[in-house]
Amino acid sequence: MFAFDIRPVEDRAEASGTIVLESPSALAGSSDVLISAVTANSALDAAKSIGPFLKGHHFYVDINSVSPALKQEIEAVIRISGAAFVEAAVMAPVPPYGHRVPMLLGGNGADGFMETMAPFGMRLEVLQGRVGTAAAVKMCRSIVVKGLEALMLECVLAAGHFDAEDRVFASLNESFPGIDWKKLADYMISRVVLHGERRAHEMDEVAETLRAIGIDPIMAEATARRQAWSVEMNLKSRFGTEGPAGYREVLDAINK
Repeated sequence: MFAFDIRPVEDRAEASGTIVLESPSALAGSSDVLISAVTANSALDAAKSIGPFLKGHHFYVDINSVSPALKQEIEAVIRISGAAFVEAAVMAPVPPYGHRVPMLLGGNGADGFMETMAPFGMRLEVLQGRVGTAAAVKMCRSIVVKGLEALMLECVLAAGHFDAEDRVFASLNESFPGIDWKKLADYMISRVVLHGERRAHEMDEVAETLRAIGIDPIMAEATARRQAWSVEMNLKSRFGTEGPAGYREVLDAINK
C-alpha cells in the first residue's frame, strides 16, 4: 500500500505498513486504485494535483465529505484524465468496522471499483443517478449526526456548570427509553474533540448543499460553529490519540 500526503505521516504509515511516496505522480505510477481522504476544503486541490498523472486504468475514489456540487467538480477534473471516477460516501464511523464500513458509491467507476474490491469483503452499494447522489445522502445524515454531537456538547457544557448532568441524563433516559444518554455523551463529545476540525469543514459543505437548493442552513451553520469551537479551544492537544474517556474529562480540561 502506498500513500502521499503534504504533511508528515511517517509514524502512522510505518504502523500500518504503508510506503509514503514523495509526489502525486509517484503515487499514480505505483497504484491502480487511488483513494482521496483529505479534509473537505482540500478535496478539489487533491484531485487537481494528481489528475494530470492519471491514466485510463486508474480508479480515483473520493471518500471526502463534500457537497454534491463539489463532488461533480472533482469528477470533472478526473474525467479529463480518462480515469474512472468513484464518489464514495462513508455512512458510519470507521471504527469498529474498519474497511467493512458501509459506503454508498456513484460515478462511472462505481461498478468496476465494487468488482475490484469484492475479494476484500467491503460493504459497498452502488446508487443510480448522477454523481452527487451519494454525497447528498451523506450530507443529510450529517445534519442529524454532527448536529446531535454539537447539541450534546453544548448541553453538557451548561449542565456541568450547574452540576446538573445526572438529572439531565435521567430526564432524557425517561423521555427516550432505550438510549443511554450519558454513554452517548461520552462517545459523541470524544468524537468532537478528536475530529472537530474535519467535522466543521464537513458542516460547511452541508451548509453549501442546503443553500444550493434554497434552504437557509440555520442549524448546519450553528453545528459548524460548535464543532470549530473545540478546535479553537485546542481540546485535541490535551488528550492522547484515543481522545478523552468521557465528557467529564473534557469539562475538567476546560475548567483548569
